[in-house]
Amino acid sequence: MMKIHVVKIGGHLINDENLLNFCLESFCKLKGYKILIHGGGKKVNDLSDKMGIEKKIVRGRRITNKETLDIVVMTYAGIINKNIVAKLQSYQCNALGLSGADGNCIKSFIRKDDHIDYGYVGDIIADKSINTDIIKFLLEIDIIPVFCSVTHNGKGILLNTNADTIASCIAISLSKYYKVELHFCFEKKGVLRNIKDSESFYKKINFSLFQKIKKDHTIINHGMIPKLENAFFALKNGVTKVSIGLPSHILKSHDLNKTVLCL
Repeated sequence: MMKIHVVKIGGHLINDENLLNFCLESFCKLKGYKILIHGGGKKVNDLSDKMGIEKKIVRGRRITNKETLDIVVMTYAGIINKNIVAKLQSYQCNALGLSGADGNCIKSFIRKDDHIDYGYVGDIIADKSINTDIIKFLLEIDIIPVFCSVTHNGKGILLNTNADTIASCIAISLSKYYKVELHFCFEKKGVLRNIKDSESFYKKINFSLFQKIKKDHTIINHGMIPKLENAFFALKNGVTKVSIGLPSHILKSHDLNKTVLCL
């Protein structure tokens, strides 16, 4: 079975031009099929502050009203996505920037929660939301999909969707056809035991340890809990390997600057 790399980038990495360039250059050097998914929440925060629009994050998820949605679409699908695609082209990596609405690639539904109104936030289901046919077609004609974290509900409404969830669901949906490795890349060496100590990362986290960490609330910043939830969901549903760490780890399996997840 052919291998495919699904790489999600986020955090401060997107705002650090040197680190982003290194990450994208490393991504381009990956052999075989590959897909890139990006977030960019920090840039959305910066623009929201400049425009005087209040931001609110609950349980690692952004509350998205209409004003915030406009900023999200402008930032994710526009500024960030097209800059990433342009950089990839400069490395002779023929990329195509996409939102979930393009080609009906990712169809979502508005999140329902009895306690929190998340607004224009979309949830997706791995075996129903991802249009694997068009993604496979693009890969087969040597086009590298670059997905931002904007989806649609099929009724003309764009929705803000967690990029980690998109990465996980794309990886799961493609695991029927490929041997999938899922990589989460950001500016840290892995999942930190102590957020003030960049060297305190876990080299390995199994599901049992994750449940303990989650219960003890020892990892609560930067959306790490939903990231790990998505990572373990992928592992349980057909994805071969999941890792979290610096961009350097995607090219070198022996690179220690990462956290490896296992069941």
